[in-house]
Amino acid sequence: MYDFHIHSDFSMDCKYSMEDMVLEGIRKNMRSLCFTDHIEFQVTEKKIDIAFRTKDYFRKTNQIKYKYFKDIEILTGVEIGMQPHLSKQYNSFLNKKPFDFVLMSIHSVGGKDICFDGFLDGKDPTEAILKYYENILNCVENFCNYDILGHVDLIDRYFEDFSLIPETKEYIDLVENIFKVIISSGKGIELNTSGIRYGLKYYHPKIELLKLYKKLGGEIITIGSDAHKPDFVGYDYKKAEKLLRDLGYKYIFIFRDRKKFPIQIA
Repeated sequence: MYDFHIHSDFSMDCKYSMEDMVLEGIRKNMRSLCFTDHIEFQVTEKKIDIAFRTKDYFRKTNQIKYKYFKDIEILTGVEIGMQPHLSKQYNSFLNKKPFDFVLMSIHSVGGKDICFDGFLDGKDPTEAILKYYENILNCVENFCNYDILGHVDLIDRYFEDFSLIPETKEYIDLVENIFKVIISSGKGIELNTSGIRYGLKYYHPKIELLKLYKKLGGEIITIGSDAHKPDFVGYDYKKAEKLLRDLGYKYIFIFRDRKKFPIQIA
C-alpha cells in the first residue's frame, strides 16, 4: 500500500508529527508514505504566504526515513496550492528543492480560497463550478513543474448542500480539456479517498471522471488519503485500488526523485 498524500505538523492544518503518521503507517503495513505538506503562496484575499522551512522539513523527513527504513519507505513530497499567476514563484521554489514528488492542488479561484474565503457564497452553483474548472485548465496549461493533479473535484465538498452540486454533464467538457493537457504533458491525477470522509458518496474524483480519464488514455494515477491525522493514513486504500482495477486501470504509480514508477494493481 502506497499513500502519496499525507500531512504532518509542517502543515498549518495538521497537529500530528511525522513520527505519529509513520508509526500508524507501519501498524497498517504500508509499503510507502509520501509526506505532502502544504506550501501555499498568496493565500486568501490577504495574499499570505503559508510555508514550512524546507531545511527543517528535509532534515526531519531524512531523520524519519533512516530511523524506520527497515519497516517502511518514507518519501519527501510537497502539496502546492496553485493559482495561475504563481507559476514563476513556484518554479523558483521547486527548482531549488530535491522533492521526490510534487502534488499540485487548486485551493483558490480568482484569489479567493475555496474554503476560508467562501468562494461559493452567493454564487450560482453551475457558474461557480465552471469558474473552478476553468481555473484548473488555466493552471495546467501554464504550469508543468508538477507530477500529479490532486483531488480534481475538490470543490464538491464545500457545497453546504450536496444536492446543489451540479451534474457532471454541466462541466464534463472542461474536465476533458484538463485531462487532455495532463495526459499530453506526461502528468497524472490522484485518486484521493478523503471525499468519503467529508460526507460525499465518492472519492475525488468521482467515478464518471475516473472513467473519462481512462477513456482519454490516462494511466498515471496515485492513491492518497489526504490524512491529517494518523487514523486516516492509508484510508480506504484497498477499496480504492479495487475501484481502479474494476475500471480497467492496471497500475498505480509512485514517485521517487520526481521519477514515476508503476506498481501493478494486485
